[in-house]
Amino acid sequence: QVHLVESGGGLVQAGGSLRLSCAASGRTFSRYGRGWFRQAPGKEREFVAAISWNGYTYYADFVKGRFTISRDNPNDTWYLQMNSLKPEDTAVYYCAATGGPGVWSPSDYPDWGQGTQVTVSS
Repeated sequence: QVHLVESGGGLVQAGGSLRLSCAASGRTFSRYGRGWFRQAPGKEREFVAAISWNGYTYYADFVKGRFTISRDNPNDTWYLQMNSLKPEDTAVYYCAATGGPGVWSPSDYPDWGQGTQVTVSS
């Protein structure tokens, strides 16, 4: 079983930055891909970013140039650096782990964190 724990959410003004972290434990050897999703009230969970085991990155169009995903393989931790935040980025952010090959859909990920709230004020 894989256990994921997020941290780093909070309240920030528009234009500000936050860094989310996700630490994995348990049987993670089969989960090579690491991702971030978000879900705003009344909306479906949507893809934000993902990173493969060898560092290849994927981003949703609405975060390109603002968010950066990275990972620390020895510690099985990955990060989402969020810059130039906008009020529309307000959501619960979830980290997830996948064995691949898909990374874009929530159904590609069998393992999820509990979520961390990010609120961007205008």
